[in-house]
Amino acid sequence: MSQIKISGFTFIKHGLKLGYPFLESIQSISPLCDEIIVNVGFDDPELKQDDGTFSYLEKNLQGPKYKLLKSFWNPNQKEKGLILSEQTNIALKECQGQYCQYIQGDEAIHEKDFPLIQKGVEHLNHDQNLDGLIYNYLHFYGNIDIIRRTRKVYRREVRLIRNGKNIVSWLDAQGFRYQGGAKIPCAQIAATIYHYGWARKEVVMNQKVKSFGKLYHGDKFENPDFTYQRIWGLKRFKESHPNCMLNWIEAHRNPLDIMQLPLSFHLKDLGLAFSDAIESMTGYRLGEYKGFQVRKKL
Repeated sequence: MSQIKISGFTFIKHGLKLGYPFLESIQSISPLCDEIIVNVGFDDPELKQDDGTFSYLEKNLQGPKYKLLKSFWNPNQKEKGLILSEQTNIALKECQGQYCQYIQGDEAIHEKDFPLIQKGVEHLNHDQNLDGLIYNYLHFYGNIDIIRRTRKVYRREVRLIRNGKNIVSWLDAQGFRYQGGAKIPCAQIAATIYHYGWARKEVVMNQKVKSFGKLYHGDKFENPDFTYQRIWGLKRFKESHPNCMLNWIEAHRNPLDIMQLPLSFHLKDLGLAFSDAIESMTGYRLGEYKGFQVRKKL
C-alpha cells in the first residue's frame, strides 16, 4: 500500500450547529489516507459567515495531510438535494491520489475494517475493470445502540473510487457515477460505514430535518417538528463503535430508549414487513435500488 496514494474527501456545512460528528468522521479515515480534502460551506459569497465549523477544523486538523476549502452554498440551488453533490465534487476535484476515500460528516469507519479496505484497494490496483468499492452500512436511529435495518434504508453504497475516470458525486451525494450517469463497476467488500445521521438528540434532529427539507424542496418548505418514534425495522446494536466516535457518543447520547415506546405500525408497513422477511430468509432485497454495478465480491 505504501506506493498507492489515497485521498480522503468530504464536505460539511453548519457542522457544529447541527451536531454532526464531522471531525470524528475525518479522523476515522485519516489512517487510510495520504491527504484529506475538506470542503466547508459558508452562507455568503465573501466566505466569512459560517457557524464556526471552519475555525474548529483549523484548530483540530493540523499538518500537511489536511487541506481545508471554503465554498459558498448558493441559496438558489435548492432542488432534490443537488447542492450536496455539487459540494462533494468541489472536494473531489482537489484530490491528487490514485484512489479517493469518501466520508460524509455523519459517517465513520471502524478501525477493524482497515485491512479489508486496504485489500480492496490492492485488488482495484490489479483489476483495471473495476473503479470503485462498495461498503456495507449500519444506520443508527434514535441512539447509538439501535440500528434501522429494513428495505426503507440503503444497505450498501460506493465509498471509494478510482481517481481520473470522470467519476462524480451523483444527485444528493448518496453515491457516485460516471459523468453522464452510467453506473460504476465495483467490488463489494465487507467493510462497513457507521452512519450516525439519525442518532442525535431530538432537538438537534429537529434542526437537521428542517434544514434538509429546504435543501430538497426550497426555502418555503417547512417540515413538521421532528419526534422520534419506534418505527418498523429497529434492532438493538451490541457491537463496538469506532474508537474515534466514543467521546462524541458520550456527549450526544440520547436519554430516550426508543425500544420502550409503542411500535408505530401502519397498514403500509405490511408490504415492508413482508419484503424484510424475504430478505432475512434469502438475503435478497425486493426492489432494491442500486446506483452501482457489483462485479465482484471480496
